Amino acid sequence: MTTPAILAFAGSTRTDSLNKRLVRQATLVARDKGFSVTLADLHDFPMPMYDGDLERTHGLPDSARAFKALMVDHPGMLIAAPEYNSSLSAVLKNAIDWASRPQPGEPPAVAFRGKLIGLLAASPGALGGIRGLATLRPVLSGLGALVAPTQFSVPHANDAFDAQGAFLDAARAQGLAAMIGEFCSTLQRLFP
Repeated sequence: MTTPAILAFAGSTRTDSLNKRLVRQATLVARDKGFSVTLADLHDFPMPMYDGDLERTHGLPDSARAFKALMVDHPGMLIAAPEYNSSLSAVLKNAIDWASRPQPGEPPAVAFRGKLIGLLAASPGALGGIRGLATLRPVLSGLGALVAPTQFSVPHANDAFDAQGAFLDAARAQGLAAMIGEFCSTLQRLFP
């Protein structure tokens, strides 16, 4: 049986991002379940702030076009989204904004419409980034994505990972495994 491909990335460009650690753990779980996962890093896709004038005169920047192509090629996505001031990060919103721009001959929101997206967050705070996920969910839904109802967050994430990026707490690892298992099962049913 073939499994649908998953794109996984964090909404941060910082090298030692807690959300990069989290998305790497989610990637390992999905791969253990037999799914092909492409782990991307927004740091490798530098994009200017979205500007309609820039788009009109130059089209999509090469990095935005490449990132959008990754999104189009994957029916499932896992996004570990940092919370910045009770919302999503500017770099993540900017990537979404560029990827949402239609190119000639493309259907609207081709990088999002009908895709299954699982949301994750890690934060040093007590709420684990859930306020940021609450602002991200309607953005993705508005673009036609199917946002998985179950999400996973890691509060006090500064103390959650060992030096290799694995969870120190078995209960957190089990919680992530349950969420990713549900996501993968749903993705397989949607894209048999």
